Amino acid sequence: MSDKPVKIPGPDHPITVQKNPDRVVVKVAGQVIADSRDALSLQEASYPAVQYIPRKDVDMTALERTPHESYCPYKGDASYYSVIPGGEKTVNAVWTYERPYDAVADIRDHVAFYPDRVDSIEILAD
Repeated sequence: MSDKPVKIPGPDHPITVQKNPDRVVVKVAGQVIADSRDALSLQEASYPAVQYIPRKDVDMTALERTPHESYCPYKGDASYYSVIPGGEKTVNAVWTYERPYDAVADIRDHVAFYPDRVDSIEILAD
């Protein structure tokens, strides 16, 4: 049993997860690391929306798991990856919730990228 606090999104801290209708492309060191038309846009409170990209649309061979972890009382335990071609800049640049809480269960099997640790996260309208 975990003694970590679990919080449910609500009016004081809303979280929405919606399919992004646009294409999301992530580039690192001149390479396309992710290219998806199935990204989920997670909007949490007043933070900028985060694009969660299905693992099937990510070059997982370019990622290396790290021992770094974090915890969000709304989403659960996060695991991290570095982007190998990106070098030092991209250490722990990618995170994923492998067992997200029910309120955000849709982000399971997705990864997200820190915008300041990759070259670009482009959202391309068709």
